[in-house]
Amino acid sequence: MAEQQLGVLKALDLAKTQLYHFTAIVIAGMGFFTDAYDLFCVSLVTKLLGRLYYFNPLSEKPGSLPPHVAAAVNGVALCGTLAGQLFFGWLGDKLGRKKVYGITLIMMILCSVASGLSFGDKAKGVMTTICFFRFWLGFGIGGDYPLSATIMSEYANKKTRGAFIAAVFAMQGVGILAGGFVALAVSSIFDKTFPAPSYAVDRALSTPPQADYIWRIIVMFGALPAALTYYWRMKMPETARYTALVAKNIKQATQDMSKVLQVDLEMEERAEDFIKDPRLNYCLFSKEFAKRHGLPLLGCTSTWFLLDVAFYSQNLFQKDIFSAIGWIPKAETMNGINEVYMIARAQTLIAFCSTVPGYWFTVAFIEIMGRFAIQLMGFFMMTVFMFAIAFPYDHWIKPENRIGFLVMYSLTFFFANFGPNATTFIVPAEIFPARLRSTCHGISAATGKAGAIVGAFGFLYAAQPQDKTKTEAGYPPGIGVKNSLIMLGVINFIGMLFTFLIPEPKGKSLEELSGESEVRKSLGSHNVVFSTSSC
Repeated sequence: MAEQQLGVLKALDLAKTQLYHFTAIVIAGMGFFTDAYDLFCVSLVTKLLGRLYYFNPLSEKPGSLPPHVAAAVNGVALCGTLAGQLFFGWLGDKLGRKKVYGITLIMMILCSVASGLSFGDKAKGVMTTICFFRFWLGFGIGGDYPLSATIMSEYANKKTRGAFIAAVFAMQGVGILAGGFVALAVSSIFDKTFPAPSYAVDRALSTPPQADYIWRIIVMFGALPAALTYYWRMKMPETARYTALVAKNIKQATQDMSKVLQVDLEMEERAEDFIKDPRLNYCLFSKEFAKRHGLPLLGCTSTWFLLDVAFYSQNLFQKDIFSAIGWIPKAETMNGINEVYMIARAQTLIAFCSTVPGYWFTVAFIEIMGRFAIQLMGFFMMTVFMFAIAFPYDHWIKPENRIGFLVMYSLTFFFANFGPNATTFIVPAEIFPARLRSTCHGISAATGKAGAIVGAFGFLYAAQPQDKTKTEAGYPPGIGVKNSLIMLGVINFIGMLFTFLIPEPKGKSLEELSGESEVRKSLGSHNVVFSTSSC
């Protein structure tokens, strides 16, 4: 309840939506824009990397990355992200949100640029360089997850907090779109400047040497938006909740928020008693934490894990859809540059039609429906559409049913983003105490990335045909795409069940959700005095 909070925190919770809210959304959102761009842009250029560095003039098909190399190039950033979420989540509670926020941004800028560089011109050197720097790029990106969510959560008022955090997360969709647009622009320019025949016409000339610059430009471009936001990140004051409740400097928190809110706030009586109360000092691995927050943390980690298994595995049947609807012709009928363009066009259309709208539907409806209802609905609809694709799978891949296949696929993505993909990011930033908020969000996010690794690579092997003569080169037989999709439908259903462990944060203060207001109530102190009515 408002009267059970420190006055400076009450002022934040009751503040009208102001310019600083939108400034915080843009600053935190541009970080997430960069995160999404850097994580997803590599999928646009992996085919080109195969053509450039694994070209075999005797093969009837263009060169492709060997399975272990493809797994490393695509997966090393996910591994780095998982480690970064745990480390920087913990560090954000120890050193402060603002200090660590700057460190992660610098890592993202430097490693984005370095990812586009290479040692030598041989496959081994180039792939090693990409993997090394993309791991550390992922490490920096990992820190942005708990810090962006926590900062936005602690700056927002309680009336629109969910929508503000969702808006930050929605920039991920914009980042994915930007990656597609950059790839489209770069490949178009190179295709006109350096025309080349298709692979079927001339294998050696189908990928001109200048194409080596394409993937480097696309990968390195991710540093630009991150660099543009560094100055503004450093100008943001530390969040009042960290300064007051963790650093225990209420005077500084009051001064900072007086400037941000443009109102005069005064120190309240007995505030020091509240922040130093021993009942607020239990640690992460204590019985008190397990009693208060154990089940919600289990709910956050399990749902994020299950969601990412399903979400990241959906690219398994992208190639079937894109081929069925004619968006991506056979590789040998294109040159290397044109293939980048076609892949970027297909992925951008999917993002524009289903992925991005889902994010913004969450922004629009989260304060109306609540987090719990959106997550439950999202998991349910994902289950329905996954089963609807899986059981009649042979029906959907026929050319005459391609439009239905595309619609079903798009709706699965839509309800992932207007559903658990957004809410699993939002809720952990709201329900844990201030001194453990970033840590718990990092744990939840890291568990999700573990699910992403399982989804992206475990199911890559599982989805291989049961007939070993039909598997992709280098892969053992699996259970097939149809059975894999049935498994993913079951996983979505389990995610729906674990959603019942998560409380509904809508309309409540962070201190009420975390239990910190209970101590405040017992002390019965006075509130901050407002000298103006600006907020």
